[in-house]
Amino acid sequence: MSEAKRGYFGIGVEGISKPGNLGNLVRSAHAFGASFFFTINPNLNVRDVKESDTSKAWNNLPFYEYDSVDDFGLPKKCALVAVEFCEESVELPSFRHPQAAAYVLGPEMGNVSDAMMNRADHVIKIPMQFCINVGVAGAIVMYDRLISTGRFAPRPVMAGGPDEIVLPQPQALRRRARLQKDGKI
Repeated sequence: MSEAKRGYFGIGVEGISKPGNLGNLVRSAHAFGASFFFTINPNLNVRDVKESDTSKAWNNLPFYEYDSVDDFGLPKKCALVAVEFCEESVELPSFRHPQAAAYVLGPEMGNVSDAMMNRADHVIKIPMQFCINVGVAGAIVMYDRLISTGRFAPRPVMAGGPDEIVLPQPQALRRRARLQKDGKI
């Protein structure tokens, strides 16, 4: 991505119990450019997961561990987005991501707690037939955030890659001005 990103996001999980799932989610957060990572009431020793971290996410992302939902805090103007497979959730493809957001997922074989759901500004779901692995769900949400920022060329009508290149913002504005001047748009 050549264009500077706008806003920020963090991602975390409440009540996670499997080290592999936490490691997967932290590595994905690092790869997708998360600004921070958090756990709330984890049912495992987070330090054990750090030993299997091949991307060094723990050295490159601020990590926050909260004992309970009551202890959990976010920066001002940071929207809390719960990822939960329930009827009142907004389907991910129809959701506009907040510029500043923290995404929280529930534990394996469980849900985001009622206390956390009550704090959420938004509740979203991945439109699937049933719940999937927490690490995979987090990666899908982060991927959707990435592609919905508009920094990529539109998908072509036919199979294959794009016909146009999306330039970083200053170059794109100059190109657009030239095209307008030449009457091409």
